[in-house]
Amino acid sequence: MELNRRQILAASRGGLAALILPKFAFAADRPDLGAIAAMRGLRFGSAYDREVMTDGAAASLLKSEVRIGAIENSLKFDWLRPDGPTANFAAADEVVDFGLKAGLRLRGTALIWNDWLPDWLKWSSVADRRQIMDRHIDEVLFRYAGRVTSWDVVNEPFFPLHGREGGYRKGYWFDALGPDYIATAFRRAAKADSQAELVLNEAFCEQDDELGQSVRPLFYECVKRLKADGVPLHAVGFQGHLKPHLPFDYGRFADWVASVAELGVSVKITELDVDDSQLPADVAARDAAVAAQVTAFLEPVLKVEAVKEVIAWQLSDKYSWYGTADWYPKDRPARSHLFDAEMKPKAAAVAAAAAFRASAAR
Repeated sequence: MELNRRQILAASRGGLAALILPKFAFAADRPDLGAIAAMRGLRFGSAYDREVMTDGAAASLLKSEVRIGAIENSLKFDWLRPDGPTANFAAADEVVDFGLKAGLRLRGTALIWNDWLPDWLKWSSVADRRQIMDRHIDEVLFRYAGRVTSWDVVNEPFFPLHGREGGYRKGYWFDALGPDYIATAFRRAAKADSQAELVLNEAFCEQDDELGQSVRPLFYECVKRLKADGVPLHAVGFQGHLKPHLPFDYGRFADWVASVAELGVSVKITELDVDDSQLPADVAARDAAVAAQVTAFLEPVLKVEAVKEVIAWQLSDKYSWYGTADWYPKDRPARSHLFDAEMKPKAAAVAAAAAFRASAAR
């Protein structure tokens, strides 16, 4: 399924907005998506990071809209240990403290990830890398125990295009421990913080292209194997970086998500946004197409009872990661999120609210 030219043209004439906005118009600039989701037993959240320390509007938006704060970067290995194995927690502590004072349930992202690792790590021996991984998990989870209550222990374990046997993503952790780095990381995390929710997070699964279809069975079998081996895996996360220019069938994706949940895990959508890089340049048309993509995704996915959380990957276009990507068009700002750069709700926020309202109670 893809947005066709007729749908995009209709959106540019206000077709989607005309259908959605009158019925679900907000009484104020702040829709409080967290409260709307909570009425159905869902938890809505967003990624955030150091911008909330200096941007009062971004901080206010986060406080008003979400119940979960996913710390976008400051708890990642390369941000904590850019120059060597000794961590600097100063910035991370500030970001965590902000979320706690705001009353948010906090998530740590990408505890162990084979991408974006600092260069110094590649000069370490295999034995050293194993010790460094253990140290990282121990120090981070012990420091934030009881404060950061959910962790993406392993992020994006699979990427078949790297050509590794088993379809695994290449990287320093995989090179040191092989496929066992996943189970090792989860067991270590459980010892470091026995109360934390431990999550396996993956990308691409929502796509119905060759990549998405190749990752799904690999991820399913991994979860099945981890659960059978008694590994403390509590939940799975599917990122949800929606790409309307690629094939998608969100109904089929939702059916697959339900099958994964049957393995004994709860489900999160962890990084929801829309890649608008190939949508029309016209702002009205683009906003409507982004909203249509949010609706098309959330409606079937929220029918899966095991889906307990939906987390946006930033609320506002102002802090979109798309705009910093080297492949994103340089002649226009990204409009990939639920709120615009002035922190005002867009049609995508209306679409998310409508999907939350229409979902079955948990």
